[in-house]
Amino acid sequence: MSSLAVPVSEEDHAQGSPGAAVTLLEYGDYQCPYCGQAYPIIKEVQAAMGLKLRFVFRNFPLTQAHPYAELAAEAAESAAVDGKFWEMHDALYENQAMISHDTMMEIARKLGLNLSRFVEDIRARKFMNHVRKDFMGGVKSGVNGTPCFFINGKRHDRPWDYETLSNSLASFDE
Repeated sequence: MSSLAVPVSEEDHAQGSPGAAVTLLEYGDYQCPYCGQAYPIIKEVQAAMGLKLRFVFRNFPLTQAHPYAELAAEAAESAAVDGKFWEMHDALYENQAMISHDTMMEIARKLGLNLSRFVEDIRARKFMNHVRKDFMGGVKSGVNGTPCFFINGKRHDRPWDYETLSNSLASFDE
């Protein structure tokens, strides 16, 4: 079982308490259909575990297969400037089937982001290095596809259906 090469830090996007008993980290790609399938499962697990779980998301865009994955990751990072990372994250997955530059702009509008800053961030690729840093951290951790999960720093190589993932998380919470 491989371990997380880059420990979770204040730089990560996290939901839940830093003191939670269990940290679930996902390396994900906004255009990956499997990540899209995992998205509602993660939401369900978060609801079930409540304060016992901290969820962390890192970007791992598979650009060869998904032409908008990197741009979507950069859009989420740009939304974080306005304190809306998770809203953008959720909207990207919820609109995954029609993801495009126009879709990202529409989501930014609906979220009330500073549009001129958002447009400039995307045009200038302001968050490209941040996304690549996440990606390289994943590579160092042995990530070779998405979604890839780590529980308390240990890679979760079992299935990620609700029951299996919940049981794996519960075993770390004992």
